[in-house]
Amino acid sequence: METEIWKTSFGSFIGMKREHCTSFLGIPYAKAGRFEYAVPVSSYGESFDASKPGNACTQKRTYFEHLEVPERMFYHREFRDGIPFRYSEDCLNLNIYKPVLKDGRKCPVILYIHGGGFDSGANYESPFDGDALAKRGILTVFINYRVGVFGFFAHEEIQKEFGHDGNFGLDDQVKALEWVRKHISEFGGDPDNITLMGQSAGAMCIQDLMLSGKTNPLFQKAIMMSGCGQLPSISCPRPVEETREYWLDVMKTCSCSTFEEFKKLPPEKIFMGLEEVKKRRKDNTKNTMVQVDHFYLDSYTSEDFKKIPDIPTIVGFTNNDMVTYIWAKIAMKYGNAHKAYKYCFDVDAKGDGNKAFHSSDLRYAFGTLKSSWRPYGEDDEKVSETMMDEFAAFAKTGSPNGENLPLWTNHKGKVLDISLKGMKMKRPPYWKLFFNTFSGDPK
Repeated sequence: METEIWKTSFGSFIGMKREHCTSFLGIPYAKAGRFEYAVPVSSYGESFDASKPGNACTQKRTYFEHLEVPERMFYHREFRDGIPFRYSEDCLNLNIYKPVLKDGRKCPVILYIHGGGFDSGANYESPFDGDALAKRGILTVFINYRVGVFGFFAHEEIQKEFGHDGNFGLDDQVKALEWVRKHISEFGGDPDNITLMGQSAGAMCIQDLMLSGKTNPLFQKAIMMSGCGQLPSISCPRPVEETREYWLDVMKTCSCSTFEEFKKLPPEKIFMGLEEVKKRRKDNTKNTMVQVDHFYLDSYTSEDFKKIPDIPTIVGFTNNDMVTYIWAKIAMKYGNAHKAYKYCFDVDAKGDGNKAFHSSDLRYAFGTLKSSWRPYGEDDEKVSETMMDEFAAFAKTGSPNGENLPLWTNHKGKVLDISLKGMKMKRPPYWKLFFNTFSGDPK
């Protein structure tokens, strides 16, 4: 690939020319010590090599891939197989896909937050590429943030130092948004036209950022894929004070009696301790996700959801999502309350019996079907092209409608049904979603 040097007021970046864009990868947006809130990075020198991705956050698969677990193997093969990941606690970086700029106008921006259950994931897994959206005039940014223990550890010593604790990963996302808002215009992006997009845990984080109210000026639109709506109380974010007991248990299991000891413990020993804790506790996920920290979130109630601003929003789910029927119901309730455009992704995956599995819509949304092992065909490509056209139109104007595109309304009881037979407005196929929820997951 041919390189391109892009000069800005805060440094020069060496990127790689693509068919429809230039990619600038691994750009640090902030720095943070372990269990410290990040500080922005804003100077990069005369020649920053942005030709390859940066580090992903150190996470469980760094030391415990657990590919003998069917679900772990499934998603490894789906999104990570063959990609040489580098893991480090120094991981706060982003990838920019800058379209070819022709007329001097600023491009709409999509900033994407990856999923992974709050404890895994990276911004350069195989679905995440901005070239196809760049063809449509969209500048795309994919961010890394801290996950798992490094993203959501809580301790009263942190509270004493910073005035709040927990939610390092959520704070990282805010820092990335602030960086993009401040600097993206020098890459040709419009800082006043930013769409925040995420899937699964990434979508849930977007909702949390809107619930917070602290970040509303930083983005104007949202796309939440398989992860919006108020979860049942048993799965809602917990008060940070209640999660500290879990982390004290982890510290004790790691033979650390003080916060300072744990802060200096080698990461592999932390994950060895976490493996032991997970064998005897069933509340691990509840303690390693976004918390009610009294800084970004004061509470997580139905009344709070009513106060979320009605910015232009797309929400969606797949026909074989995680607990499909429940996800669909809460997404519909959220979408109806906030006048969102809603979709049901009803394209069964080819190559096995997994139907439209959780996250199967990602490759269609980013035009990366060809990087999959699955035997996608022309019918899938057609769905992907239309889906990207709609998302691009939404990023530009706040409406997914456009010339020669299927009509997509925000009618309360209907979704845009996305299938190989076409796209049209209809009621969600609740009978299918209910059956898929209880018929067993073939993965």
